[in-house]
Amino acid sequence: MAKDINKDKFPEETKLKLEIFAECFREWFPVFINHLYIKNVYIYDFFAGSGMDTEGNLGSPLILLNEARGESCKYCEQAKKNNKQVYFTFNEKIKTKQAKLVHNVSEFMNRCLTENCSSSQCIYNYANFEQKEFKNVFQDIDFQNILDNKAYGKFILLDQYGFSQVDESVFLRLINSPKTDFIFFISSSSIKRFKDHPATKQYFETEKINFDESKPMECHRLIADYYKSIIPKDKEYYLHHFTIQKGANYWGLIFGTNHSLGMEKFLKVCWKKDKLSGESNCNIDNDFQLGTLFYSESETVKKQKIELDIRQKILSKEISDNKTGLKYALSNGCLPELFTDVAKKLEAEKKISRNGDLNFSSTNIHSVKQYNITVL
Repeated sequence: MAKDINKDKFPEETKLKLEIFAECFREWFPVFINHLYIKNVYIYDFFAGSGMDTEGNLGSPLILLNEARGESCKYCEQAKKNNKQVYFTFNEKIKTKQAKLVHNVSEFMNRCLTENCSSSQCIYNYANFEQKEFKNVFQDIDFQNILDNKAYGKFILLDQYGFSQVDESVFLRLINSPKTDFIFFISSSSIKRFKDHPATKQYFETEKINFDESKPMECHRLIADYYKSIIPKDKEYYLHHFTIQKGANYWGLIFGTNHSLGMEKFLKVCWKKDKLSGESNCNIDNDFQLGTLFYSESETVKKQKIELDIRQKILSKEISDNKTGLKYALSNGCLPELFTDVAKKLEAEKKISRNGDLNFSSTNIHSVKQYNITVL
């Protein structure tokens, strides 16, 4: 039976995971309730747990509900103003935990109504509870129809135990669903430790993952790369990861989105948590530590590597416009401003010229005006 993380106080690593869930959803939710072409918004927590730990710290279901109302219930008002229907579904297959979940969510919503609303009913449709195996609820025809609907915005949280639930078929279904962003947890150390076991090979072609025993911190990065390799080559899709170390074990989160804005927002969260590489709670690239003489947040191993890569690609004409460069930085786990910094330096060195709608915009890159780059 899976360990019940809700029966005790959340450890610091779990709290970090939940913080990332919260901040990711905080960035995502207002975009979709204010999206002109989104009719309904659906939020799914497929491994919801009981909703809080023994000290009252919020678990993922209550975090989602808390973030969805916003400060002073501003998002409730925006959703109502924009005539958006918002639906929550919480799934927990273990009966005792599901009973606690129903109680905790109901108590949370009743308290919210009493303290914040003049209405007797929440504007969000929050009370959809399931008690099923993940694959059963995932394969449900109603859920599949929602996944396919371009007028629906979907946020899917998959805080699985272990690694077996988000297999290749689930992953491909998610990345091919319009207006769908997802984030899932995975025990990468377990995949590495049992890479030759038939139970692991049932879900992963581990012979394609080149684990390096001398670099244990990189195992989750390699798992994320494995998922990236599954994405069709002709599909523009964004995937990023965050490693969470606990002792000798490395867990991780993987976030996926069809849209560059979704990836901008997730990377913003990750770089806030990790100013060196934007992808871990450990020093994954062996940068100089805070407080040491050569510590620098602007000249980290990862930033220098991607900056050099972008520079070479510009000078070799592989990157010939700002849109391509901004997306390249994003796809490599860096904020788009890194490309802009490289372009500025090359222009100052008189190695390139820019032609067209000149700008150094580095956010909301889907709407940035394109300019072309000429190598001098």
